[in-house]
Amino acid sequence: MLFDTHAHYDDDKFAEDRYEVIEKAHESGVSYIINAATDVKSCEDSLALAHRYEYVYAAVGIHPHEVGDADDNALDEVARLAKDSKVVAIGEIGLDYYYDFAPRELQKHWFAQQINLAKELKLPVIVHDREAHQDSLEIIKQEKANEVGGVFHCYSGSLEMAKELLNNNFYISVGGSLTFKNAKKLVEVVRWIPLDKLLIETDCPYLTPEPHRGKRNDSSYVRFVAEKVAEIKQISVETVADVTLNNAKRLFNI
Repeated sequence: MLFDTHAHYDDDKFAEDRYEVIEKAHESGVSYIINAATDVKSCEDSLALAHRYEYVYAAVGIHPHEVGDADDNALDEVARLAKDSKVVAIGEIGLDYYYDFAPRELQKHWFAQQINLAKELKLPVIVHDREAHQDSLEIIKQEKANEVGGVFHCYSGSLEMAKELLNNNFYISVGGSLTFKNAKKLVEVVRWIPLDKLLIETDCPYLTPEPHRGKRNDSSYVRFVAEKVAEIKQISVETVADVTLNNAKRLFNI
């Protein structure tokens, strides 16, 4: 019984076998999937998937890569779609200073705007934070994101930052990168973090875990993340699966 809290099945890499892959993952023991949107079209596609499958839910929002094309109409559309009963979060939103596809000040503006939308709608946020740790932390504090809480997905920050996030009503989510050989810092975070504040994900089709790195990722591979967490924490995979599933259900009100 696993919960993949972050997937992108509307991605073109699933164009030929999208439904087959989702159904196979569910049959393999993935009880729930959240499809995280990146722009308005992606919000609509995520919602369509959520209505097709009882066990799929949607997060709607504008990714930092896409905010260069965003305007008030886009935010209004996200707000409209977010009122659907299958929407469980505003996301994925945040900052990406690795690619810098949009000016940083614009990224910060849309991150803050969408946190405030989440607070209006009483929905948690799913945060993308790549090489923008300090600014991401400052914005969630300034905008009082702790009022709704949320998750930093594919966590890549420090142990110190993880402690601050927990104090601000956030969960930490880990994906395939936890299984990579260079994941020493993330292993340290997972070893420390209380299990009841941890989520697992795939971010599929990206970040495929070992031993399948290099292939297209899908939700069935979330079990490799659960196995790695179990190994680090020296507990059973069943415990990891059970607790992280219940954590996600609590955060996303499922």
